[in-house]
Amino acid sequence: MISADQLLVHLFGDYIFQSDWMAQNKTKAFFPAMIHATVYSLLFLVFRPSLPAFGVILITHFFIDRYRLARFMVMAKNWLGSPHAESFNTSTGYPASSPAWLAVWLLIIADNILHIVINGLALRFL
Repeated sequence: MISADQLLVHLFGDYIFQSDWMAQNKTKAFFPAMIHATVYSLLFLVFRPSLPAFGVILITHFFIDRYRLARFMVMAKNWLGSPHAESFNTSTGYPASSPAWLAVWLLIIADNILHIVINGLALRFL
């Protein structure tokens, strides 16, 4: 079960404490992605001081954001729903014919769900 505290820590870490520089560069370079993942993850130590959970949250957040891994989850979902449709190999995982604003927001939602589920599992079991 996801707690309100966990959700608030996620939102503050991913949106309030993420600078424009981090957001613009985390998918392009190691350093901005690592700074963002570290700042994000440190907030969870306040929420629950567990070094194993901190490590899982830090590492997974880095890789999900640095390599935009949520788009692969979206691509798989879209391909399974319509394997013979046009290519889903775009920066969002949605077809190029999808409205850009919709594809971006759906990717943001998928990214948030991925982070929240992983964080919840780490905080519960580690």
